[in-house]
Amino acid sequence: MAQTDEFGEELADFVRRVAELKAARSVPADDLPTVLDAAIFELDHVAGRLWPWYESLSSTGPSGVASVDRQEQQLLKALFQRVPVPVALVDRETVVRRLNFAASSFTGVRAGYATGRPLTGFLAHADRAAFRSQAAAVARGEGDRSLTVHLQQQPAVPVRATLTALRPSGEPRTAVLVVLQPADSRVPSPERVPGPVPTLTETTRHAALMDLVDAVTTALLSGPVGDPAGVLERAAGVLHGRFADWVVADVAGAARLSRTAVLAPSDSVEGARGVAVQDPAACPLVVEAVRGGSTALPVRPEDPDAFGRDTSGAPILVRANVTSLLCVPLTTSPGPVQGVLTLFRSGARRAFSMAEAQAMDMMSRHLALAMCAPR
Repeated sequence: MAQTDEFGEELADFVRRVAELKAARSVPADDLPTVLDAAIFELDHVAGRLWPWYESLSSTGPSGVASVDRQEQQLLKALFQRVPVPVALVDRETVVRRLNFAASSFTGVRAGYATGRPLTGFLAHADRAAFRSQAAAVARGEGDRSLTVHLQQQPAVPVRATLTALRPSGEPRTAVLVVLQPADSRVPSPERVPGPVPTLTETTRHAALMDLVDAVTTALLSGPVGDPAGVLERAAGVLHGRFADWVVADVAGAARLSRTAVLAPSDSVEGARGVAVQDPAACPLVVEAVRGGSTALPVRPEDPDAFGRDTSGAPILVRANVTSLLCVPLTTSPGPVQGVLTLFRSGARRAFSMAEAQAMDMMSRHLALAMCAPR
């Protein structure tokens, strides 16, 4: 399988080079001999390497080994999930591909929520850059690495992260296997080590989130379903003010995205009009949410054009003084993205937290179900 993937990469590179040669036909006549030499070299490459490689792969053919390989893969997946050590499989950008049961318990993050999100998002801010750098180095084949990090939920507890390269069967890219352990003791079991006692502030925030979830659910149940625009407008009305300063709702139709609601602070009426007439396809964050189906949670967004520009040409994030935002795709699992909710917080308001992002992730599924339900 790995040889087939390598052959596919080699063939894709060849196709790209042929396209460049076709584009080079318009060069001046004096330079055409160079282009011709390159074309002859590519033909030699096909005849001398790609074609024999293809014949070798074709002659191998399917066999009973494939069934054995599938059984081995199922066994390895079961071992990965059941091994009593917190283990995560990430790519070179630290995006989580798999999180075993022990890692989910150790980090306090369920596997379904972690998958598709960067593992660095669950670490303390000071550790994220170093972890990303070490993961990229391991993925490049520069050897195993180990470093001490801190989980965002327990910043006082040092965690030893060991990173090693892994080439999953049938995949062209190297992944990174991350093993997490307390730096000063063995891996605790959930039964032996109680979790931290929440503070009054944390308890209050949790209660406020539960009230918000209840309010959104009530708004969905009290109105008609199956009307995407109406569902989004009711939810936006609940979220505006008590949860976010700005709420922008977009529906993903069959042909294109359409903006259905823009709720802004009372002193930003004109800015809200500029956002309302904006084409959602010109918002990179919205487009990426529809394409990838993952929530974005940037704090102090670095790219001022991440949400596009208004009719005056000013970046919307700058004009709205956005300090934190949540861009949430509305989708059932499995199922297509029904729409996107983008929430802004501006000025001195506290940034969105991971707990708030998790609550919004839960509400997004409820919204998607209400949007696609039969009338």
